[in-house]
Amino acid sequence: MKIVRGILLVGVVAAIAACDNKVDKTVDRGFDTKHLSQLKAGIWVDPNGCDHWIIDDGVEGYLSQRLDKYGKPVCSGAAPPGVATGPFKKGSAFKDQI
Repeated sequence: MKIVRGILLVGVVAAIAACDNKVDKTVDRGFDTKHLSQLKAGIWVDPNGCDHWIIDDGVEGYLSQRLDKYGKPVCSGAAPPGVATGPFKKGSAFKDQI
């Protein structure tokens, strides 16, 4: 009986894993859907002075740490700590409500 339960459990897990929904994560799925390459990025400097790519698409936002080719944080001093600079609110006709 334990073997039957084990086989049934493996079958259920395999069936659920096969239902993985493939989603194209390179597309903004908001009010004005477009490829992410069409959005404009700026730089936000964290309190430690390190850079992060920032995009504000009105309702949605994107943020990722800026890294060099070796995977280390870039701390360029592009702006004072806590400040965002660049055209990060461009690329969307949808107005930011905040």
